[in-house]
Amino acid sequence: MPAIDINALFTPGLIAAQQPQWPGGVDGEPVTKAVSTLKKLPPLVFAGECDNLKARIAEAAAGRAFWLQGGDCAETFVAATADSIRNRIKTILQMAAVLQYFSSLPVIKVGRMAGQFAKPRSNDNETRDGVTLPAYRGDAVNDLEFTLESRTPNPERLVQVYNTSAATLNLVRAFTQGGFADLRQVHEWNKGFVSDSRFGARYEQMANEIGRALEFMVSAGVDPEEFKTVDFYSSHEALILEYEKALTRIDSRTDLPYDVSAHFVWIGERTRQLDGAHMDFASKIHNPIGIKLGPKSTIEDALAMIAKLNPNNEPGRLTFITRMGAGLIREKLPPLVQAVTDSGANVLWVCDPMHGNTYEAPSGYKTRRFEDVTEEVRGFFEVHKKLGTHPGGIHIELTGDDVTECVGGGEQISHEDLAMRYETACDPRLNHTQSLELAFLVAEMLRDR
Repeated sequence: MPAIDINALFTPGLIAAQQPQWPGGVDGEPVTKAVSTLKKLPPLVFAGECDNLKARIAEAAAGRAFWLQGGDCAETFVAATADSIRNRIKTILQMAAVLQYFSSLPVIKVGRMAGQFAKPRSNDNETRDGVTLPAYRGDAVNDLEFTLESRTPNPERLVQVYNTSAATLNLVRAFTQGGFADLRQVHEWNKGFVSDSRFGARYEQMANEIGRALEFMVSAGVDPEEFKTVDFYSSHEALILEYEKALTRIDSRTDLPYDVSAHFVWIGERTRQLDGAHMDFASKIHNPIGIKLGPKSTIEDALAMIAKLNPNNEPGRLTFITRMGAGLIREKLPPLVQAVTDSGANVLWVCDPMHGNTYEAPSGYKTRRFEDVTEEVRGFFEVHKKLGTHPGGIHIELTGDDVTECVGGGEQISHEDLAMRYETACDPRLNHTQSLELAFLVAEMLRDR
């Protein structure tokens, strides 16, 4: 995959929202040096893998699979440890095992990892005690520490994003292909969760059903390779365009451009202007693409984005990730789903129940109620059931660690508990236990869909 002439591929002069104020600007020496380095580096993923994922998304859009996407709100360099990566993968695998059994559908496993190092911000600056500094935009741009040196955008961090993502993907592939992901081992982990007295009564029967099915297959001598390994895909928001463009390559098989920084990239609500640089970028690459839709999204918006990003109606190309909020999902989602369905467009519908349910606790911490998260997913399923369409998946901010960032759930985390282990660099995440509890609840919804 040789490097391409970016200027020849993408439309010049378009406005790119939510970009850092790089020293010297995007054409300055610090940025051009980092971009030059990135252009020479090998791909993080391969175009063929992106095509495989696109085919699986097409199956999910047709109602024959379910999408599970999870991981950090914002990855950090310091947290990219073997234990942290392993725990996130373990959590997603545990969730997938439960969802797959009760839906009788293949589950597409996608991590918000190996690239989710940048975040959009409502304000360019942050003020503390009369001191104003640039806002933290993720480790791809600057550091969380509130000093001028740390908060000054540094393009060299883009190269560190690549290196950290490469190390993460190396470990992900080792875990998912080397026996760690064996379905029988994953079930044993889930049995440990169910044995917790806070959850056992509700979920024990479900776990026992999975156990009996596995035992039957073992007794029958069934030991397929599919039990032992899983396909696991990477994703992140395509936010910092200098990074994404520098990692765009021409596929030697097809002579088509792919963003080889991840298998799946999405465009957020703050950057999906139809005439903007992010949408132009997404329209030119051949990865599967996601678009976030919030409560202000209109039918006209959705149809225009379909025309822009998938004019040939290619199955698996486009995913709409809805983030309406628990109180608005049943009102705002139906007209969008109905209009897109009536248009004949091939779209996968995925529920992000996190971003529309964030609020500030009395202590000042940003948090989310577990019950709001589950209520938005429930509304998502109800809407699709009523319209006769497929609730295609969920998109969750989670960690495999026992943090205290979202309140509620079986652990009954309170506002007072948030300070115990509030570790996120940006938005609150479900912890390991809350994530598994959500999986069992969604499994019930899938069974009844």
